[in-house]
Amino acid sequence: MSEKLEQIKNIGIVGAGTMGAGIAQVAARAGFTVILHDLREELVEHAKHTINNSLRLELEKERISESEHKKILKRITTAVDLQTLLRADLVIEAISENLAKKMEIFSNLDSMLKPEVILASNTSSISITKLAAATARPDRVIGMHFMNPVPIMKLVELIRGISTSDVTFKTVKKLSEDFGKVAIEVNDAPGFVSNRILMPMINEAIFTVYEGLATIQSVDEIMKLGMRHPMGPLQLADFIGLDVCLAIMNVLYEGFNDPKYRPCPLLKKYVDAGWLGCKSGKGFYQY
Repeated sequence: MSEKLEQIKNIGIVGAGTMGAGIAQVAARAGFTVILHDLREELVEHAKHTINNSLRLELEKERISESEHKKILKRITTAVDLQTLLRADLVIEAISENLAKKMEIFSNLDSMLKPEVILASNTSSISITKLAAATARPDRVIGMHFMNPVPIMKLVELIRGISTSDVTFKTVKKLSEDFGKVAIEVNDAPGFVSNRILMPMINEAIFTVYEGLATIQSVDEIMKLGMRHPMGPLQLADFIGLDVCLAIMNVLYEGFNDPKYRPCPLLKKYVDAGWLGCKSGKGFYQY
């Protein structure tokens, strides 16, 4: 593997949504040059606005200075053309949980980028091995699962595909630590560790409401007061996005072929209704 992989300087990010914007902010704050890409100009402009607002909060809390604020923003370039990623040493894909779209992006990136560039995915459940198979560089493909909100949450789940090399893993682990994160290694399986545990809990909480066992508020209060969770599972589902929760449950259900991962019909109904949680204004709660 070339020396350049040990010296990551320029980071490309595909997907300027909540996660992509958060990763861009963290990377730029750590001193890296960032190219943040999405398909439409309004999407990258919204991401820039989100990053600026987040940094202003840091400024108000005196965690960064005015000059640092400006330097961080200056390190982030936005683009709607994938060709702008050509100078990247590592690219992180951060689009929605859709296997076909992710594989298309990985195939496109693989064909246009230098062969030594590492390709990482922020997927929360999809097989890294499958994504790597869309490329001619499976040894340089890895899962880099950040938690939301990225600027606050410390964990990065690092997922090895079947072909991920040791040097790729070590390079990305060091990068995660440079971001100020704690990188924890897991192997490739549906949902990895975080969502294999979290999503069935959320799904079971939805089943308790679906079956009339308790109200939405009661379920959340029981988990907050009894288990010391900072946020109830149904409120957390709204925060994550009910469409995202459903997509991950489907990955678990199909990946393990086990009925214990069957998505609750109420979760499906809410998604069908467009009740996706915080981002749509309504989920289990009104926003």
